[in-house]
Parts: sequence; C-alpha cells; structure tokens
Amino acid sequence: MNSAESLAEEKKYKKIITVLSIIIPLAVAALFGVNLRQLGFDVEPLTFLPPIYATINGVTAVLLVAAVVAIKKGNRKLHEQLNSFAIACSLAFLLMYIAYHMTSDSTSFGGEGVVKYVYYFILVTHIVLSVIVIPFVLITYMKAKLGKFVDHKKIAKKTFPLWLYVAVTGVIVYLMISPYYVS
Repeated sequence: MNSAESLAEEKKYKKIITVLSIIIPLAVAALFGVNLRQLGFDVEPLTFLPPIYATINGVTAVLLVAAVVAIKKGNRKLHEQLNSFAIACSLAFLLMYIAYHMTSDSTSFGGEGVVKYVYYFILVTHIVLSVIVIPFVLITYMKAKLGKFVDHKKIAKKTFPLWLYVAVTGVIVYLMISPYYVS
C-alpha cells in the first residue's frame, strides 16, 4: 500500500472510530434507562450476569498485561491475538451490561461512611474513563492494523493504563456492590 492509499485508509478508519466513539456511549446511556420489565415486557431479569461480566473485566485485565509481556518478548502475533481477545471481551462485557440493566432493577450501594465515597469515586472514574478509552482502543488497534507501529506504540502507552484501569475497577465496583444485589 502506498502512502496515499495508507492515508486514505486511515482517514476512513478515523471516521468510523469517531462515529463509534459517539454512538457507543450514547446508546449505552439510552439503553441504561430502558427497563423492559417496567415497560410491560415479560422478560426474566438477567440477575446472573453481573458476576459473569465482572469476571470478563478481570479476564480483560489479565489479557492486557499478557499482551504487554508478549510484545516486550517480541511476540507480535501473540500480542495481537491477546489484544483482539481483550477487545472481544470488552464488547461481551458491554452487551451483558446492557442486557442486565434492561431487564433488572438497579442496585443501590448500601455502604456508609468513607467506603461510600471510595465506591462512588471508583464508580465515577470507571464510567468516565470507560467512555474516554473507546477511541484510544480503536485508534491503537487501527494503527497496528495499518502497520504504523511507531504511532501504535506511542498511543498504546496511553491506552494501556486507561483500559487496564477500566477493567480492574469494573471488578472492584462489582465486588463492592455485590453484597447489595437482591435475588
């Protein structure tokens, strides 16, 4: 691929990334407020999903660390596979998270005192960074797919800690709120 084709390809991907980076958070926010049971649909609450999607967040964190180890050892193919799997896990998390909130009542955090403030700090930073990380992940992935490894490495240094924080805090949020889930 020549330079002009490469730039055209990157421009196309950037448009897709921009659209996805806007649509995904808006769709999640919109669907988060839709409870099918409250709208009269006869659906079972998917209360079994939170521990599954929390586990997926944990798996994502492990995959991200393993991907960094793989690339530091020079194993580009394994690095790519692990990151692709981490993206798939993040997508699976997102779909399960939406399904849970569309079929189940929200759970309120029951902790008090300092732990309540710690919980809400972690939750808010998790949510904000989960939106911010979307274009970072997609751009990082695109740079690698286009063979722009210098640019890929540069943005990956920002993407990795953000994505890892989101994955780890997803598990922490679940562990902190899980005692307050109602069966």
